[in-house]
Amino acid sequence: MSKNRMSRRKKWFMAGGIVLLILAILAGAFFWYVSDYYRAEDVALAVLEQDSGITVQDNLTILSPAEPTDTAIIFYPGAKVEAEAYLPLLDQLRQTGVTCILVHMPFHMAIFDANAAEDVMAQFPAFQHWYLAGHSMGGAMASKFASDHPDQVDGLILLGAYLYGDYPEETTLTIYGSLNQSVEDHIDYTENIVEIEGGNHAQFGNYGPQKGDLPAAISAEEQQEQTVAAIEAFLE
Repeated sequence: MSKNRMSRRKKWFMAGGIVLLILAILAGAFFWYVSDYYRAEDVALAVLEQDSGITVQDNLTILSPAEPTDTAIIFYPGAKVEAEAYLPLLDQLRQTGVTCILVHMPFHMAIFDANAAEDVMAQFPAFQHWYLAGHSMGGAMASKFASDHPDQVDGLILLGAYLYGDYPEETTLTIYGSLNQSVEDHIDYTENIVEIEGGNHAQFGNYGPQKGDLPAAISAEEQQEQTVAAIEAFLE
């Protein structure tokens, strides 16, 4: 074998090794990033200990009311937030008579499965009316799905998020805390907007303080109670 051919082969091996090293570093950085997420607080996990009405199957937690109707809400969690953090909010919501289906997203990021609602709807054909809801990035991905599938969604509910895509504002409910200025700055529509005075970005869930979020002037319980009241009125 000539020296030139050996030299070229050596260069190819070196280049391949460098590419593999870069891919390994990127993969490591990704898994480090997604493993650093907000955990559900004990008060949220305690909801799972209830005797009835809550079931977990595959990547879903289903919260059923005492007397189920033909209406269900599919909920997308916020980015890097453990799905169970939203159980206190959804537990209150199901007590208004609507079934709530909480989706556990890959790597706690709704961006990796924005179309999750399609599989949920297929699994539960008994429901005739579907609403899509989400918090923060989960709201953005819920909005994207609703925009792409307007005939499958009766309405959209955004918490700490704003309308993204081409979906009618008259069938969209937007709820945000008054201390969450970044959301308010992006709302360029006027219908069905509820501002919770003293609320912040994180307290729609129970996962503790969020980086960059202002401390709320009200409790998480109060923010969630006002949220449930607004959603109930919107559904009616």
